[in-house]
Amino acid sequence: MRFGHNELAPTDKEVAYLVGVVSEREDIFQVREELDELAELTRTAGAEVSECLVVHRKGGIDPDFYVGRGKCQEIIQAMEHLGCNLLVTNDELTPRQHKNLENTLEVKVLDRTDVILDIFAKHAVTTEGRLQVEAAQLHHLLPRLRNRRDLSRLGGGIGTRGPGEQKLEMDRRVIRKRIQMLERRIDEIGRRRAVLRERRKSQSIPNVALVGYTNAGKSSLLNALTEVGVLVEDKLFATLDPTTRAYKLPSGKVISITDTVGFIRKVPADIVAAFRATIEDIVESDVICQVCDITSPSLEQKVNAVDEILADIGIGPKPQILIFNKVDLVGPQIIMSKLQHLKNDVRPKILVSALKHIGLDKLAAAIQEMISINLAPFELTIPYIYEKEYFVVRHLLVIEKEVFEDAGIFVKGLGPEGVVGRLSTIAHQLSYPRG
Repeated sequence: MRFGHNELAPTDKEVAYLVGVVSEREDIFQVREELDELAELTRTAGAEVSECLVVHRKGGIDPDFYVGRGKCQEIIQAMEHLGCNLLVTNDELTPRQHKNLENTLEVKVLDRTDVILDIFAKHAVTTEGRLQVEAAQLHHLLPRLRNRRDLSRLGGGIGTRGPGEQKLEMDRRVIRKRIQMLERRIDEIGRRRAVLRERRKSQSIPNVALVGYTNAGKSSLLNALTEVGVLVEDKLFATLDPTTRAYKLPSGKVISITDTVGFIRKVPADIVAAFRATIEDIVESDVICQVCDITSPSLEQKVNAVDEILADIGIGPKPQILIFNKVDLVGPQIIMSKLQHLKNDVRPKILVSALKHIGLDKLAAAIQEMISINLAPFELTIPYIYEKEYFVVRHLLVIEKEVFEDAGIFVKGLGPEGVVGRLSTIAHQLSYPRG
C-alpha cells in the first residue's frame, strides 16, 4: 500500500523512498503513523520524501532483506520511476540487512536511527549535546562500519554529519577508545549537572521537568512561563540540550523548570544511553509535566509512548500533570472528544496555549498543588530584626497567611519537611511558636 506521494525535488537533492513492514499481528494504522512521522523526520534531515510504502509480510520483517528478496525488485522499479536515490526504513536494520539492501538496490540505505542521529548532529549546539550525539553515532556505527563506506564522505547528505571522514577511517579498537573518552566527558558534565541539582535541593528549590513528544511545544511553554529566549522552531528535535530556568509560583515560591529533549516512538537504545545524563534531570525532578500537542491526530498514542519511555528510564511514583498545548488551534468539541479518550487517566489535565498565553495561571496553580503534596505545615513569628531570615523563609516556603504583629511577622504555610524541621530547631533563636 502506497501513500503520501510528493512532487520530486531537484536532481541534486536526496529523494527518499520510505518503507515499513507490517505483519498480520500488527496494526497497519500504527505503522502508517510511524511512516508519516518518519517522513517528517526525513524532511527535517534535509531530504525530499517521494513515496511511502507499507509492505505486508505474514512473518514480519525478513531477517536478510527486511522487506523480502522479491519485494526488493519491485522497490527497484518504483525508485527508478520516481527518481529516488535514498531508501529509508521504518525499523533499525541489522548489519546484514543493510548490506543486502544496498548491494541489491544499489542506492544509499538508511534506517530510522540513522535519520534521527543525523538530525541530532544537525541540531546539537552545546558541548554536551555534541558529545552525546557523537557517542550515539559511534555506538550505532561500530557494528556497521564495514558496510558504511558511503558515510566516509563529508557533506554527502543524510547520515554523513557527525563523526566524519577521519573518525570513520579508524579501526574498531580506536573507535571504542573514542567512545570511552566521550562517555567520560559526558559523565563529567553529568556530575556537574548533579552538583547543580543538589544545590537546588539544598536550597529547597523544587524542580519541574517538562517532558513530551517532540514538537509538542515544551520550549514554547518554558518561554511563556519564564519569559526567556529558548529556541523555538516548528521542527522535530529543534532543541536537544536541557534548559533550566527559575519560575515564581502564585504563592511566591520559587521553583526551577527544566525543558528536556523531546521523545519519539522507537527511541534507539544508543540515543537513550548517550543522553542518560540529560534524562537524569527527569528522574530527579519533583513534578513531571507531560506536554501534549492536542492537535495531533495520534494524541493518545503519543501520550502512551511518552509514558512507556518514562517507565523504561526508571521514573518511579512521582506527581505528574498532563498539559494539552495548542488549544487555540482546535475547537471545544474536538478538545472534549480527545480528552474523552483519556478519561481513565487520573492525572490532572490542564489546557493551555503557550503561544496565546492561555491557561498558564491554571497550570501554575496545578504545579503549586502538586509540589504541596510533599510539604509539611508550619507556623512561625519572625521578629522584625531578623529581616534577612524573613526573606529566606518567603523564598523557601509556600506562604498561606502573613500577619504583621507587634512581636514580629507571623507566617503560616507549607514547606519541605526537611526545611520545616530545621526551622523548628532554630525557632527559639529567631521566632516564637504561635500557640
